[in-house]
Amino acid sequence: MLYPDIEPYKTGYLDTGDGHLVYWELCGNPQGKPVVFLHGGPGSGCTPKHRRLFNPEKYHIMLFDQRGSGRSLPYASLENNTTWHLVHDIHRLREEVLGAEKMMVFGGSWGSTLALAYAETHPENVSELILRGIFMSRASEIDWLYQEGGASQVYPDFWQDFIRPIPENEHHDFVTAYHKRLTGSDKAAQLEAAIAWGLWEGRVITLLPDPATAGHFSANEFVIAFARIENHYFMHKGFFEDNQLIRDAYKIRHIPTVIIQGRYDMCTPMQAAWELHQALPEADFQIIDDAGHAFTEPGILKALITATDKFSQS
Repeated sequence: MLYPDIEPYKTGYLDTGDGHLVYWELCGNPQGKPVVFLHGGPGSGCTPKHRRLFNPEKYHIMLFDQRGSGRSLPYASLENNTTWHLVHDIHRLREEVLGAEKMMVFGGSWGSTLALAYAETHPENVSELILRGIFMSRASEIDWLYQEGGASQVYPDFWQDFIRPIPENEHHDFVTAYHKRLTGSDKAAQLEAAIAWGLWEGRVITLLPDPATAGHFSANEFVIAFARIENHYFMHKGFFEDNQLIRDAYKIRHIPTVIIQGRYDMCTPMQAAWELHQALPEADFQIIDDAGHAFTEPGILKALITATDKFSQS
């Protein structure tokens, strides 16, 4: 279902001028339709599979690892690392690396958040949007995943592993409790917290158990940046004003948009996608009835490839 493996024809680093070097790569057809892929997390980085969501004969594909993530430097850095820094990075990458006046923007999970933030800031530079697993960094969405009473009621066994590193007197605010450990000087406590944070998310993003996915999210070489950066963003509610992305959705109603959401998504529940569709009634809203959150779930993957194929003709 994915397109065949491809390698970048060009890679490099964007010097942000404020302490970060952002890794980028270009794949596919340099004369093709420009598209940028925005990874999730925040903090996860891109993988070779993400290149394969687009027909390499039709698309000029840009992927990049967001600040502190993946191959970007410095690793796991939280300094000068906010949504609005990332929006500025995307704008520079579009102009200086992709060389496009307009581009399609593709983002899933946190990537959907960032895609909306970019499109609402620079609608004149977005040709289409493909959004999957909608998340808008609101307190209610963060609490669903990281406080008692949300996903913990569906996965009480996995929840016990998540709360284990945190003393009971800090259970009223797990995001803050984890922040203290993920940014502290005790490296052993930092790693323990990072693994527990990553394992919890890795276990809940698929409809059916997938040990390989859970293992990836808790792997030592990945998990420090993922947990530190994700927690940092969630501590600050994504650096948004309350309900900002829904409030400003009117700015992008003219942009052709596909919204793809798993009905049984326990990471970013469908309510956010439903509210976004109400704000963007012209969008093609697709509910995948037999899927959770991960882009690799068969129904979601099929819908994503169908969407990229459709827009490759425009």
